[in-house]
Amino acid sequence: MRLTLIIGAALSTALAFPAQAQIAKGDVLVRARAILVAPNESSGPVTPGFPGSKLGVDNSYAPEVDFTYMLTNHIGTELILATTKHDVAGRGTIAALDKVASTWVLPPTLTLQYHFAPKGHVRPYLGAGINYTIFYNAKASDSLVKAIGPTKVHLKDSVGYALQAGIDVDVSKRVFVNLDVKYIDIDSTARLTTGAALNQSRVHIDPIVAGIGLGIRL
Repeated sequence: MRLTLIIGAALSTALAFPAQAQIAKGDVLVRARAILVAPNESSGPVTPGFPGSKLGVDNSYAPEVDFTYMLTNHIGTELILATTKHDVAGRGTIAALDKVASTWVLPPTLTLQYHFAPKGHVRPYLGAGINYTIFYNAKASDSLVKAIGPTKVHLKDSVGYALQAGIDVDVSKRVFVNLDVKYIDIDSTARLTTGAALNQSRVHIDPIVAGIGLGIRL
């Protein structure tokens, strides 16, 4: 209900503005969003030590900042910056362990966008680009350490594509509300090293990133 009221108020304000160019070549747009990162994960077994096992990745919430530079009136390039923490859960034959690890994820993403109505006060856009995901501060959970002993966790960095759709709705001549949804292709290999034993699993994370926030045209 609150989100509906915000969008309704923004649309009403936008319709009251006189027609004039809202974004143009050379403009810089800065947005701050609250985002939900919802993985669509799948994984192979953790081999060779845990046949029949799988890994899952939980949802996370975080702030996000992005910067768009308008190359033309319609085309912009956007850099998206955020970092989130995720728990890695055991599935299948290791489901009893519940959480097996945690990791921080830094997925800087660069997209090329097409803005359909640069002169409008309601401006939808589509984007596509590239993502480089860095995994850091990965740690084994207490339950995993208790089950198999002290374990080092490492997740391999990922390079993939990103798809994006969003809309900007003016609330003043420079400030706007933003809604944005992205799909990010993230694949990694999780390695668990316990003494001389190495177990690993291929993990497809592929999250949907949905955000709402405010932006300003500089």
